[in-house]
Amino acid sequence: MPEPTKKDEMPNGQPEETIAPESNGAPPLPEISLEVSPPPDDDAPAATSPSPTPPAEDGNSLKKLSVELPNDSVPVPAMGRKDSVWSLGEGQPPEDLDKPIDTPPLSTLLIEKPQSGTVALGGDITFVAKVEAKDLLRKPTIKWFKGKWMDLASKTGKHLQLKETFDRFTKIHTFEMHIIKAKENYAGNYRCEVTYKDKFDSCSFDLEVKETEQGSQNIDIRSAFKRSEGQEDAGELDFSGLLKHRNQREPKQQDDTPEVDVWEILKNARPDEYEKIAFMYGITDLRGLLRRMKKIPKEEKKSEAFAKKLEPAYQVDKGGKIRLVVDLADPTVDLKWYKNGQEIRPTPNQRKYIFEHKGTQRIMVINNCTMNDDAAYSVAAGDEKCTTELFVKELPVKIVKGIEPVKTTVNERIELECEVSEEGAQVKWMKNGVEVPTGVRSRYRVKCEGTKHFLVIDDASREDSGTYSIMATGGTSEAHVQVDLKPLKIYQDLQNMTVMLGQPIKMHCEIYPGNVPGRWYRNGQLIQPNDHINIIHRNKVHRLEIETSSLHDAGDYTFVPEGYSQSLSAKIHIIDPPRVHLDSLNFPDNTVIIVAGNKLRLEIPISGEPAPRVVWMKGERVILESGHRVRAETYGDQTSLTIDITEREDSGNYKIVLQNEAGEATASVKIKVVDIPDPPDAPLVPVVGGDWCSMTWEAPKYDGGSPILGYFIERKKKQSSRWMRLNFDLIKETSFEPKKMIEGVPYEVRVFAVNAIGVSKPSDPSKAFIPLAVTSEPTMLVVDDVTDTTVTVKWRPPETIGAAGLDGYLVEYCIEGTDDWVVSNKELTEKTKYTITGLTPGSKILVRVKAINAAGASAPRTLQHSILVKEVVEPPKIRVPRHLKQTYTRRVGEAVNLVVPFLGKPRPKVTWLKEGKPIEPSHVSIRNTDCDSIIFIRKAERSHSGKYEMTVQVENHVDTAIIDIQIVDLPEPPQCVTIEDVWGGNVALVWTPPKDNGNAPITGYTIQKADKKTMEWYTCIEHYHRTCITITELVVGNEYFFRIFSENMCGLSETATQTKKSALIVKEGMQVKTPEYSDHDFKEAPKFTQPLINTFAIAGYNTTLNCSVRANPRPKVIWMKNKITILDDPRYRMFSNQGVCTLEIRKPSPYDGGLYTCKAINDLGEAQVDCKLEVKGGFTFYELMQRGVPLHLIDKYMNESKLVEQEK
Repeated sequence: MPEPTKKDEMPNGQPEETIAPESNGAPPLPEISLEVSPPPDDDAPAATSPSPTPPAEDGNSLKKLSVELPNDSVPVPAMGRKDSVWSLGEGQPPEDLDKPIDTPPLSTLLIEKPQSGTVALGGDITFVAKVEAKDLLRKPTIKWFKGKWMDLASKTGKHLQLKETFDRFTKIHTFEMHIIKAKENYAGNYRCEVTYKDKFDSCSFDLEVKETEQGSQNIDIRSAFKRSEGQEDAGELDFSGLLKHRNQREPKQQDDTPEVDVWEILKNARPDEYEKIAFMYGITDLRGLLRRMKKIPKEEKKSEAFAKKLEPAYQVDKGGKIRLVVDLADPTVDLKWYKNGQEIRPTPNQRKYIFEHKGTQRIMVINNCTMNDDAAYSVAAGDEKCTTELFVKELPVKIVKGIEPVKTTVNERIELECEVSEEGAQVKWMKNGVEVPTGVRSRYRVKCEGTKHFLVIDDASREDSGTYSIMATGGTSEAHVQVDLKPLKIYQDLQNMTVMLGQPIKMHCEIYPGNVPGRWYRNGQLIQPNDHINIIHRNKVHRLEIETSSLHDAGDYTFVPEGYSQSLSAKIHIIDPPRVHLDSLNFPDNTVIIVAGNKLRLEIPISGEPAPRVVWMKGERVILESGHRVRAETYGDQTSLTIDITEREDSGNYKIVLQNEAGEATASVKIKVVDIPDPPDAPLVPVVGGDWCSMTWEAPKYDGGSPILGYFIERKKKQSSRWMRLNFDLIKETSFEPKKMIEGVPYEVRVFAVNAIGVSKPSDPSKAFIPLAVTSEPTMLVVDDVTDTTVTVKWRPPETIGAAGLDGYLVEYCIEGTDDWVVSNKELTEKTKYTITGLTPGSKILVRVKAINAAGASAPRTLQHSILVKEVVEPPKIRVPRHLKQTYTRRVGEAVNLVVPFLGKPRPKVTWLKEGKPIEPSHVSIRNTDCDSIIFIRKAERSHSGKYEMTVQVENHVDTAIIDIQIVDLPEPPQCVTIEDVWGGNVALVWTPPKDNGNAPITGYTIQKADKKTMEWYTCIEHYHRTCITITELVVGNEYFFRIFSENMCGLSETATQTKKSALIVKEGMQVKTPEYSDHDFKEAPKFTQPLINTFAIAGYNTTLNCSVRANPRPKVIWMKNKITILDDPRYRMFSNQGVCTLEIRKPSPYDGGLYTCKAINDLGEAQVDCKLEVKGGFTFYELMQRGVPLHLIDKYMNESKLVEQEK
């Protein structure tokens, strides 16, 4: 940074400040002004705000150090700014002058900022900030801070007050901060911040608290700068300690006179020793100590040799002169001048430096200043020295005569001339803003003749066109140079040519001027000469020769003369007969084999120029390019046949025809489509065993163009969808015998044919067959009865029946001594007892029984001995069941069905009597068989009660049995119920037994009570046997009614007998008369307060449907799906709690979607709500089968899913 220069006084009293710029042409630096104010006098009164001090020449006057920027056009006084001067306060140490000064941002809200001020210790001071509110919609926010972070809004009290006012006429907000009875620690830096929405403004100011001289002289530095208890820094403004009103302990008494003068020690010590000295003498508040030391004014040492030293800096124009003056205190002292440390000695023949003596003044004059004189100068008087710096300002070089524009043609000479104001000046030539190269190999030459400067271009070209300029320190000049070409003349143009492939090509043209080179282009690409192409240029003629033409040589040829926009063009057209290159396919006999279903793309190279027209044909049918599945395409040097999905019908010969203007060519290709074979016909199952079967089939009609290699066999259960492979090695034959099947399970089998291409589709499944085995022979065959013409036999079922089950039995007999077995039953009998009829009396027969099922007849079971056909008499005997040996009891309305077996041969005669009288068939039905008798009463009545006598008679033999039947009913209620007595909380009741006991003895009574207010009945006692009772623990003040039910073995009577009078329970000596109230009817028909909502569910995740209903009495809730009631379905759970009805659907499937209805019904009416349920995410057929969904529902679901997909 340059040093300050000497300041001259202006007539108006303002100092004129000038400074020379740096010699290197650096940008100007900002003005910096420093003011150092001397310490105030001891008797000077304290001021509330700083005031400007008039300039003075004594040692206590205000000194100002400034640095300004030069400006040739703006006067120096106009460059000054008030905000460029920053007060550092009294006693500011010089080392703080080097610190950077932060310039605050320009105010956007504050129209008046608080100013720094000084206040005496114990005095008051006010800081004012004003904000204009014309453009503000509401009051701005203001904050006062001390230091950086201490917010003073929470520190207000008796020492600090904040005030806000608003003037409605001027629209100005005024904010004031009052400090009352200032203390020493209130001094410091303050900040005021104003915010309004996105606007912000702040201002910093200082407060200085001055002490009286007497007070400062009596301060003990060691006690003053010790930290007080509970405080971090006694030298800081501690408002929290002031406003909390804490009780401070009294400081200890200190000696009036300090033992050591620490101030003197600190003044004479170096700054790095301050901390050590403070620690030595017990000073803990080092920060406050340093701040106090900054306020102590420093005494400037007066020079003994110089009465007046050199100014810090001087400035002079180039070629001018400068005087450096010092005033000596002792004129006899030897004086020496130095320049950059080198002594300046006078020479008699040189007038550069002149030394003058005027009294005590010593003057050095520097004449004709040049840039070499820009240096640091110093003068030494004895041991003392003072320095300064001289800045030489160079005058700018101006353009006297500028350069002029030039217009010429190529190969001409260009010379640009410019004249400047000074000889030997340095200038710079530019072209289009870029410095012109002037080296040895450069096309540009620069020369200088006195004040004239020249730029010369000997051989101009079009690239030399542009804007040329010359730059000097005092200005620039520019001009445009334009270089044009000479006009072009065409004597012979290029000609279009058509050449057969392989023939030579010769092209030529003739232009003027002849020395102009040119370039040949083919289709816009530059042609370079090589072994194939020869380019010749002779005078005006330009030739292009190609010995052997190729297809690449065809195109648009252009000759472009260098430097001209004109060009010569011609077209070369090369033709070639078409050819089909089938050799590159590498297919034997030009046959292409492709598997059906794959995509075939047959690409065949072709050649011909121009590109031939290609036609694909199969037979007489032409294959078009727009075909959907089969199409032909031609592009570039090849043609292709594309079949997206090959089929069997695509096999055959394909013909390719190529045509262009040079000729025609044909070729043929054979395509063979091979495929998997057709599926065989459904196999036949002629023989079925217990766990095996035998199956046969026919070979497929079409083998797919490849011989059949074998077959795969699969089987599955009929109800399953999972097929299982039975063989992993191919079967060459057309028959197979599956084994290890489960007996009784229906199976299906199918066959796959295999060739070299793959496996065919499966055949249709065979008819379902069931592996079955015959049962074992029947067991325990015995004779049950024999008559004159019949024989009855019985047996037990076979021990092993098998999965085929048992269809019935076949009974055969033959006459003893013969093998002619006769089938007795034409149709199978399912019973294990059979009677053979039509036998000859007295004959002997043998009997055998066979078990028959779907697999056939089992081995026969034969009686060991022959049977004589002759009847035997057996006396009758009634076998009464155990439960009929006692009284048989039934309720009225129930059915009576009694079976009484008996024995006897021949068939006995059975008769029934009731109380010795025949039974009427209209009341009781009786049916008799050979071995039992059945008595049946459809709806029993009490009149059916009594003793029934059964008689069984065979010839003269008779057997009888008596059966007692009792039909009972509910009893009637007691005849009369009366209240015998009421005392305290007790009531005595008496009643008479019922008139009708229901044909059964009375087993007890049930007594109930009801409060007259509610008439809700509560049971007091059950199964009571007596006809009188005392009811206790009744509530005093209530009035009760009582009723009694009779009970027998059928239950309680349907009605009860109620007391005609009520029993009032009163307290002795008091009688309460209760008013009568009419009961409110709470009955209500069902009404849904929350309907069902349409719901989307995810398949496999539980979902619920909810609604709420209000009704009285409680309604019956019915859930329906698609108007069908949901009953006993484990996939649904229904809940009803406090009127909230819930239907839970467990793991729903798409089948569960539909319209769901909730219906509520009671005696007063019914109501219903509906919603739709849609289940997203489906199941496969196999998953639905596993979930047990019926087949017809699965088919319905699959069809609906397909329809939905088609609609989407």
